[in-house]
Amino acid sequence: MKSIRRQLLVWLLGGLTLAIIAAAFGTYSRAREEANALFDYQLKEMAASLTDAPFAPAPAGVGGLGPGSNALVVQIWDRHGVQLYLSQPHRVLPQNAQLGFTTVDTKSGAWRVFSTLADGQVVQVAQPMSARHELATSMALRTVVPLLLALPVLALLIWLTIARGLAPLDRVASAVARRSPALLEPLSESGLPREVQPLVGALNGLLGRLSQALAAQRSFIADAAHELRTPLTAVHLQAQLAERATTDAERRTALADLKDGLERATRLVEQLLTLAREEPGVADRPQANVDLPALAREVVADLAPLAAAKRIDLGLNADSSEHVRGDADALATLLSNLVDNALRYTPEAGRVDVGVANDGGRAVLSVRDSGPGIPEADRERVFDRFVRGSVIAGAVRGSGLGLSIVKRIAERHGADIAVGPGLDGAGVGISVRFPAAEKAPARAP
Repeated sequence: MKSIRRQLLVWLLGGLTLAIIAAAFGTYSRAREEANALFDYQLKEMAASLTDAPFAPAPAGVGGLGPGSNALVVQIWDRHGVQLYLSQPHRVLPQNAQLGFTTVDTKSGAWRVFSTLADGQVVQVAQPMSARHELATSMALRTVVPLLLALPVLALLIWLTIARGLAPLDRVASAVARRSPALLEPLSESGLPREVQPLVGALNGLLGRLSQALAAQRSFIADAAHELRTPLTAVHLQAQLAERATTDAERRTALADLKDGLERATRLVEQLLTLAREEPGVADRPQANVDLPALAREVVADLAPLAAAKRIDLGLNADSSEHVRGDADALATLLSNLVDNALRYTPEAGRVDVGVANDGGRAVLSVRDSGPGIPEADRERVFDRFVRGSVIAGAVRGSGLGLSIVKRIAERHGADIAVGPGLDGAGVGISVRFPAAEKAPARAP
């Protein structure tokens, strides 16, 4: 598992260490340049101070200065090339002086040499390059060593700074851990950095949606229990009546009522299961290309016997070829509920029309009937669970779940539902408008 604190510490300390190393190399290079300039000036001044001094030819093996690894070596010749002076006879340097500054390589290492001609004498002053390197190294170390010694202190400061910067995340994590299904209040954004506020805002949105989902679930369970209690109580009473029946006629009537109650309870349970399956995230089946006219013909054929039993003219207008992306089974359930509702609430010898059309590039699935319709006051709530129109609530038995299932399936497919006029100046028309199909990009010729 990756740790933001560890990554920040590694990157910051790594960058700081690299910066110190780069500073060391830069300081060393700069110190060498300054040491070279300083020592060149020293050689030049030393040579100038010796040009006026009288020298006689030096005996062999005799020097004026004691030997030293970093000591200057001075050589002086007269105009005839006779060596007048040599400070360190054991040093092997070129006997032919080249005027100005030169760098020569010897067995003992590189030397910096300055030669000048004055009053018939050639004065040569030489110094080993190692002395300059030692001085540059010493200057660089004096600059870098304090930084290296301060590196642990800087690491501690960086650790404390990172811990302080990440403390708001720890507070948010603790606040989220204290939340429970019974306590989903939003997190406080006061005192939080600007960078953490979007995260807290997203969490508050999630907590709000979760609270609404739990409230809807509790309401659904309560409403379902209430709706199931009525048919189950009726079934229990009808079973008691069948048990107490004294004649065959009474028993047949009680058994018929019992069968009708069982069918009602079964349909209610099936609708509850269908509505539960259509909850977001419960059964996200893969979408496919659905042929709406073929789907409509199949649903109309399945419900044709119910229409014939009530002598209702069930028609289909699906001339256009419309296809949508979605779940074929769910869309069949959507249309089946719309047609079933229309057939149940339309009186005998009425009309129900199912249509598939294209409106502005969007596929439209519609069901219109010549029934009693839905009042304007009820159209806002008719898609809620267990809600039925005030006009038809007592006329036809139902659970008020059909249109809720339709709405849930439409929302899952990104479709819009509209309630409009029905047929023959009466009834109601419900249309489902699907999103416009995405056009494939044109191929290059």
